[in-house]
Amino acid sequence: MSGESDQTRGSEEAVSESGEGIRGAALGSAPVPLSVLDLVTVGAGHTASGAVRTAVDIARMAERRGFHRYWVAEHHSMPGVASSSPAVLLAHLAAHTERIRLGSGGVMLPNHAPLVIAEQFGTLEAMAPGRVDLGLGRAPGTDGATAAALRRTERLHEGAEDFPQQLAELTRFLDDSFPDGHPYAKIHAVPGPVQATSPGGVQSAHRPPLWLLGSSGFSARLAGSLGLPFAFAHHFSAANTVPALDLYRASFRPSEVLSEPYALIGVAALAAEEEHEARRQVLTGALSMVRLRTGRPGLVPSPEEAEAYRFNELEQGFVDSWLGNVVHGTPDAVRQGLDELAKRTGADELMITANAHGSAARLRSYELIADAYGLPRG
Repeated sequence: MSGESDQTRGSEEAVSESGEGIRGAALGSAPVPLSVLDLVTVGAGHTASGAVRTAVDIARMAERRGFHRYWVAEHHSMPGVASSSPAVLLAHLAAHTERIRLGSGGVMLPNHAPLVIAEQFGTLEAMAPGRVDLGLGRAPGTDGATAAALRRTERLHEGAEDFPQQLAELTRFLDDSFPDGHPYAKIHAVPGPVQATSPGGVQSAHRPPLWLLGSSGFSARLAGSLGLPFAFAHHFSAANTVPALDLYRASFRPSEVLSEPYALIGVAALAAEEEHEARRQVLTGALSMVRLRTGRPGLVPSPEEAEAYRFNELEQGFVDSWLGNVVHGTPDAVRQGLDELAKRTGADELMITANAHGSAARLRSYELIADAYGLPRG
């Protein structure tokens, strides 16, 4: 007996036929599908265990309210960010959700051997069939010294030649498609397609769709030329958003994955019942970024600490610029800001990240945004 239900098989086949969940559906009055990017932040006075519990709460809420996908991002050596191991977090989240797509936004490909990533996400696909995304980034997700420690080398492979080669190798492992005579032709990422071709094999052959992530034009052009979906980090590179999306669309070549471009943008947004409270909450993220940019990374400060902090002139300029790209305020104000951003950029999907000190403010923000758009209550 297989142990795989007819319902599960039908669900997998439906996902595969629809492009494996790349294209979402806009619900309620939302202009495009809405998704969640979670950095699994750790606030002052809180623990990493608490941050992980909050991640589960947010993922389950997002699933209940009709958000299309929930991604976590790889970061290292940052006390206020508990997402150093996306695959481990996603496995935990898969056990606590049923329908929402789960993925990486992203895994930093140069930090890992492609075979290891293929094995990790093949395992995740086995845990949550048909709802896993593999988003890949080219940056280290940390400082140079930490990147060197991760990779056990002083040379950081992030160049225009290295990344496409690493991506091609990973794709070959995911598809089990190294040609005869290749040194890796007899190496198989398991779980993976090789199980379907083994005697008696019944393993599903579909795999997590690849996304390329970026904050400049390099990944935009590469994603377009390969016909892959593209995710742009508008939340920390807002000035480059429209040029990068234009480059992606101009470079796009249809593929087996996509017949036309599909781009999402990550956007920092936080809603509260009162504008003043929203400002208090986003100021905690701004102070965190000031400290990170000046070599003093730490836990996310409380709203009280952020309000009491006296920014110098240079820091205040950074904060003003940073907060100018964070959509925040009352639910109606946030909805209007997101609508305008979707219209201005032409993004096919908005992936919202709500960075604040406490779990309650972040959860409440997502609920308020869902209410503002009339998303289902589930």
